Amino acid sequence: MNKLVIVTVLIVVLACGVESFRVPREIEEEEEKGPVTLFIGKLRNYYDYSLNVAGTYIGTIKDLKLEEKAKNLYDETTGAVRTYAGIVQDQLYHMIYSSESA
Repeated sequence: MNKLVIVTVLIVVLACGVESFRVPREIEEEEEKGPVTLFIGKLRNYYDYSLNVAGTYIGTIKDLKLEEKAKNLYDETTGAVRTYAGIVQDQLYHMIYSSESA
């Protein structure tokens, strides 16, 4: 969704300032950049920076091995719940059937 919004904004900016946008050529002289070109360049820099930061966060999270820890926690919790559920089931069974046989 965010990428769609960013692409839409870039298309609108490009459509509004097509006249001032110049394709860079291999010229020895440095041409003066227009305001739309500078704005688009800054947007690209911010977008690239945000992608790099997100990538480093994802890498850090993968290094912490949170998926493996969550799986181990789930396995331990379900094992404990099954054990206590079995104990409660046995207690209820003995409470119900021991009163019938007496």
